[in-house]
Amino acid sequence: MLYINDDLDGFDLDRALPLLSEQRRGVCLRFRHELGRKQCAAAYLLLRKALLEEYGISEMPVFGYGEHGKPFIIGHPDIHFNISHCHEAVVCAVSDKPVGVDVESIDRYKESVAQYTMNDREMDIIHSADNPALAFTRLWTMKEALLKLSGQGISNDMRDVLTGDEPITTVEELCKGYVYSWIT
Repeated sequence: MLYINDDLDGFDLDRALPLLSEQRRGVCLRFRHELGRKQCAAAYLLLRKALLEEYGISEMPVFGYGEHGKPFIIGHPDIHFNISHCHEAVVCAVSDKPVGVDVESIDRYKESVAQYTMNDREMDIIHSADNPALAFTRLWTMKEALLKLSGQGISNDMRDVLTGDEPITTVEELCKGYVYSWIT
């Protein structure tokens, strides 16, 4: 199941902080900028909402971390989750099997990054698109969601991550300025 908060401007950080675990509050308050704090808190609250609605779990989740930094919920090895955020939105995916999710702002396109992370077929898609930034962001979120599913995160060689057969769902929120992809 996927949960989204795309009203970060209206997110009340002061009201949210007491609803975070001590562990997450510490992480949240280490961010220098308010947006980072809001994103961190909003992601945790989306996870809490998902755990309550999907599994009836009301306690505050405490995280452990895998070899490559992928978080898991201590005491609930059967529940998988993944979170992501950008300037416009925070997304949380929860499942009974491994899951990966990524959300990105559409305006992130840079040709040098595309050349480094996309293969020739993907570069053709980007260059032939009416909106290259949208095409790049769509492909980027698909790649990152797949890498996060595996627990590897962004790797040095993202060019050949996608085969075209992955059951990735991608949504373009054009009027809100972001794209998200997820896979289970």
